[in-house]
Amino acid sequence: MILFPAIDIRNGKCVRLIQGDYAKEKVYSDSPTNIALQWEKQQAEYLHIVDLDGAKTGDPMNSATIQSIVNNTVIPIQIGGGIRSMDIIETYLSLGVNRVIIGTAAINDKVFLQRAVEKYKDKIAVSIDARNGYVATNGWVEMSNVKAIDLVKELEQFGIGTVIYTDILKDGMVSGPNFSELRAMNEATSINIIASGGVSSKDDIERLRSLDLYGAIIGKALYDGSLSFQSLMEGQY
Repeated sequence: MILFPAIDIRNGKCVRLIQGDYAKEKVYSDSPTNIALQWEKQQAEYLHIVDLDGAKTGDPMNSATIQSIVNNTVIPIQIGGGIRSMDIIETYLSLGVNRVIIGTAAINDKVFLQRAVEKYKDKIAVSIDARNGYVATNGWVEMSNVKAIDLVKELEQFGIGTVIYTDILKDGMVSGPNFSELRAMNEATSINIIASGGVSSKDDIERLRSLDLYGAIIGKALYDGSLSFQSLMEGQY
């Protein structure tokens, strides 16, 4: 299972939000590039980056910061946040990003999603952000009437190979992931599932590994010091 350190970017800074609430922000660094270099030094295999400004506006607001990270590191990068057009996908891929994550548009614009998958294939992933089993959109601000597990099944038919599943109620709370929902999703599809939200202990990671997931994203627990990424990698968790 791949462990993805998360770098959430807002106004060019590395931040964390609690449950996706933009009013509950903590700044951890003025330099996301330095944070990326830190994770690279600790043997990260892949970075998970979110443009929080882009998630709200639909524009690649922090592309200069993303370019700096790409230029200064050698590990693969996946990025999400407001990716709702072919032009934005092309912008990020041209910067050197390895995988682009479509969120809201996977619900609202299936034609765009299909075009993206047909053109870019495994460079496209989909982020499913859910609250109480239902998908949230537009930076977690709006709720849909689509069940997350139904969306995963539909995405498999579209040819999506990787899904990032975030339980909003768990995100930023370091209270453990939603294991039952993750298990149900992984059993319902052959898509690679990346768990996100609430990962806070080695026990969480072991339980996720026991579900045979493709990956897990770790955010706040790394930044507040309750988990050491280097020790996780050295212990081969």
